Amino acid sequence: MPWNDPATVEHIDRPIVGISNEYPPAYELDWHEHRRGQLLYAARGVVVVSTAHGAWVAPPERAVWTPGGCPHAVRMVGAVSTRSVLIEAEAEGSLGERNKVIQVSPLLRSLLEAACDIRPEYDRDGRDGKLMALLLSELAAAPTVPLAVPFPQTAAMAAKCEAFLRHPTPHESIDQWSDDLGMGRRAFTRAFRRETGLSFGAWRQQACILIALPRLAAGESITAIAFDLGYDSTAAFTTMFKRRVGVPPSRYRRSS
Repeated sequence: MPWNDPATVEHIDRPIVGISNEYPPAYELDWHEHRRGQLLYAARGVVVVSTAHGAWVAPPERAVWTPGGCPHAVRMVGAVSTRSVLIEAEAEGSLGERNKVIQVSPLLRSLLEAACDIRPEYDRDGRDGKLMALLLSELAAAPTVPLAVPFPQTAAMAAKCEAFLRHPTPHESIDQWSDDLGMGRRAFTRAFRRETGLSFGAWRQQACILIALPRLAAGESITAIAFDLGYDSTAAFTTMFKRRVGVPPSRYRRSS
């Protein structure tokens, strides 16, 4: 599929450049990396970014940051329109050396849309340069949102987490995970929190959100998703989802 390759603009002497792409449903970008950091925003659809360290999902009103030099793969959920900006590490709006998901305000959304219409070699002192400077300033102030599922550094624990994302086993307890890994419960919970920054329960909730969002975007029933992820009721799932994402799951469900 023809697409705009970020590598064609990474060399340009500007702190930030924009690029847009259109992808068909279920399209996947294989493992690759960029010299610059990349903020990937889906103006339509949902994107899931995977690295060796975890997975990050960006539904509408969210965007995924991947630092420069970080190998990653991207999966599109539904037909996806991306608005991407590539940022030099020393620029004001660079979002650091760790993957994250940020909130996209209406102003930031408009700036991302506009940035992709600006030629890469824009006049730094003209209107386009000022717009890009405002975009960098807004990025520096954008809040991070908890739509990340980090993997532990220990290979066996990471493999267990990856398997959960592929085939969720929501009814398995901490004791079952620790037994499978040949660890005591206390040693497992301490290692898991140390290596992911999350308790096991919080991690599993994050994982359920990452699993649920693409299914919501595909128009699946909230009730079916809730039960598949181990929730006793739609209300319980909705409460968890709203607490962590800020809006109910119906906000992301595509109408059938």
